[in-house]
Amino acid sequence: MSRQPPKYRPNTRFHGRVEAPGRPCAEPGCTEPGEFRAPLLGSARASDQPPQYRWLCLDHVRAFNSSYNFFTGMSPDEIHDAQRPLAGWERETRAFATSGGADRPPRWADFSDPLDAIGARWRNAMPAERKDGKPLSGKDREALRTLALEVDADRTALRRRYSELVRKYHPDRNGGDRSHEAILQRVIEAYQQLKASPAFA
Repeated sequence: MSRQPPKYRPNTRFHGRVEAPGRPCAEPGCTEPGEFRAPLLGSARASDQPPQYRWLCLDHVRAFNSSYNFFTGMSPDEIHDAQRPLAGWERETRAFATSGGADRPPRWADFSDPLDAIGARWRNAMPAERKDGKPLSGKDREALRTLALEVDADRTALRRRYSELVRKYHPDRNGGDRSHEAILQRVIEAYQQLKASPAFA
């Protein structure tokens, strides 16, 4: 006696499957379990009621999906409007409230951070600022890293560090060795950047 191979049934992680023992497929004459939800076509929906659904087996929900047409009942103009790339984006979104009301964002002081987890991460993400309040651009910060200078370095420290690095990498100080020319060039460019920066004026 030969046994029929069991009919394929998707596992519980199959997308959209909802197991419900005893719930048959809604397709007339089908005895397979109804585990996939499909809209109940032709039923009027009240504006304040959720949509109605029917439950189908895998084969019948696949057949339904392949025959479903979103544009059924639309006029050519309505279809054209629905297919525009920006359809639905014309509606103006509600602006966030800036004063009062329920949409006001929470204040930083409203958060409890006893382990300083949020604050420490925020401080680490923010670049260090100069104590004198003078601004540093991204190129300024990169130049400071090249010269290994602190953000609060002044013009005197800049000149001193530049002189040290030029003596260290210049070929004339290294018996004509030009292997450090690329580093020397970066040092010169960093010095020129910072010398012209408002922070070192």
